[in-house]
Amino acid sequence: MTVLPYKDKEGSKKEQVATMFDNISSNYDFLNHFLSLGIDIAWRKKAIKLLKSDEPKQILDIATGTGDFAIEALALNPDKVTGVDISEGMLEVGREKMKKRRLDHKIELLKGDSESLLFPDNNFDAVIVAFGVRNFENLKKGLADMHRVLKPGGRVVILEFSKPRIFPFKQLYQFYFNWVLPKIGKVISKDNSAYTYLPESVQSFPDGDDFLGVLNEIGFKNTICKPQTLGISSIYTGIKQ
Repeated sequence: MTVLPYKDKEGSKKEQVATMFDNISSNYDFLNHFLSLGIDIAWRKKAIKLLKSDEPKQILDIATGTGDFAIEALALNPDKVTGVDISEGMLEVGREKMKKRRLDHKIELLKGDSESLLFPDNNFDAVIVAFGVRNFENLKKGLADMHRVLKPGGRVVILEFSKPRIFPFKQLYQFYFNWVLPKIGKVISKDNSAYTYLPESVQSFPDGDDFLGVLNEIGFKNTICKPQTLGISSIYTGIKQ
């Protein structure tokens, strides 16, 4: 079943996700770090370190949002990081961030559909995604297009929420994620649905071995899942051969 941000409105998941992120873009960065107690920053750093030995020069950041993962990727000293997102609101915040930090010569943020990328085949040394594939309307189509634009030998690194399975942390986390987080998100973001959609979309996402199975089906090789913080999130990697 497709999980939608706004169940009482018309529009495809893609359209609704774009609207949702436009609505919360001004508060997104604050809420991200606040609701995760800043752990999301450490997750991004760990994910990027997995690319260190590859020394990628051209990096594509899918569902870049306001560009935090793209900024973290600069630790790899690439020639360029290209970020793509369907939400113009998120991109506007991200572009302003790049200008303030004087990073706009290294990071380019473009509006685009992550499931239909406007780049040629075999174009990037690495493709990265943080908390984005869960929002794809067609997961396999999005992953297949990531595989297409990746150069042979290139690596994909995907950071995504997953479901903790260890008692009693699983129960404590579910209470926070399903009851506390949506209430805080609603008050700060002024969007009644965005932070209800978050736990619902995580619950429906095929995490762990199930997601590795999808990556393998698409054609990625040497796929690995690295759970983070007792399974709150996971880092997935795969190589295009």
